[in-house]
Amino acid sequence: MFLGLVMETKEINITYETLFEILKREKDITELQKLEPGFFSDFVDYLNEKKKVLGKEDSMFSYDEKKKVEKQIDNARRIIKEIYERREKKIVDIAMIKSRTKSDVMDTSSFLENEKRLFDETVKVLDNFRNEVISNVLSGKNPVKTDVADEKSKSEVAEEKKNAKIIRFLNHVPKFVGKELEDYGPFEEEDIANLPSEIADVLISKGSAEEIKSG
Repeated sequence: MFLGLVMETKEINITYETLFEILKREKDITELQKLEPGFFSDFVDYLNEKKKVLGKEDSMFSYDEKKKVEKQIDNARRIIKEIYERREKKIVDIAMIKSRTKSDVMDTSSFLENEKRLFDETVKVLDNFRNEVISNVLSGKNPVKTDVADEKSKSEVAEEKKNAKIIRFLNHVPKFVGKELEDYGPFEEEDIANLPSEIADVLISKGSAEEIKSG
């Protein structure tokens, strides 16, 4: 459970001290520790509140205090990056076990929403390469050359690119489901995503995103 910190009526669920505690636990235990579902969003709130403090014109806010807050922001960014990378490594290790053993008994209860997507996509990539290489070799066949796609696949990729738009999110958009029941999001302000044009146009029309045009 995170310690509570209230600033300007907004409850911040992360403090500088709790970040250290979370990183220490992530270092000390081999399994993935369970975090609050909105952990990264809470960190963004924490960071933005610290930035607001720096932006205030307050004569009581000394130079030394300002430098202390700036140092906290720098350290907090370093800590959150290390937390992410340590968790990332653990997730990839679990994905490797999943791909190798094909076991359905994998504990993913500690995964955050974005980590579940990382896990699923990593397993998919590992499975594909395993099928293309070692499965063929064990059957007495040459490995499939993964860098040579058939023309049908190339045309499908080209079509997907043609019917997609790169957009920047202007505010938080919760998780939603597309027409093929595929999941999208959640997305935060300033996130960049390559989405089907039909979905991108809806988000743009609602003022939730803007298109990033190449060239």
